[in-house]
Amino acid sequence: MSDDNPVKILFRFYSDILDEETTETLQAEAVDVEHGYYKLESIPFYASKIATGDIVWAEYNEADKMLTYRKTVQHSGNSTIHAIILNDEYDIGAIIKVLEESGCETEKLNTKYFAINVPAVADYFPVKQKLNELEKEKVIDYAESRLSEKHNYVNVFFR
Repeated sequence: MSDDNPVKILFRFYSDILDEETTETLQAEAVDVEHGYYKLESIPFYASKIATGDIVWAEYNEADKMLTYRKTVQHSGNSTIHAIILNDEYDIGAIIKVLEESGCETEKLNTKYFAINVPAVADYFPVKQKLNELEKEKVIDYAESRLSEKHNYVNVFFR
């Protein structure tokens, strides 16, 4: 039973990026409303351990007056990377273009911070190479907030 209407799901968590308890609202598509299953459509900006395409269980929370995340039911195989521009002279658009040419999707929060979705079908090796190069040049700093099993093998080459 699927519903084409997008819904918003509230995530509550401790953010290592913000160094505080926080919330984030992500857009999802109903997969099985009866069981509370939803497929994430947004790229998380702060929430870790989740990725676009994951199936999550969410319940309506009366206090928040919205669906609230309870647990991940099925991982999509996608990975989520969070990045911040450290060098103001570097164009965020240029970085995003390179990542998108590698098969990734990106969402900018502002001129310094963006999130990357690495689809399960994408080769993470060239993406990781580019991220490491930019980090070494002190252009960006990044975190692999949700690295899928498929993409995790790449870290063996970068130790």
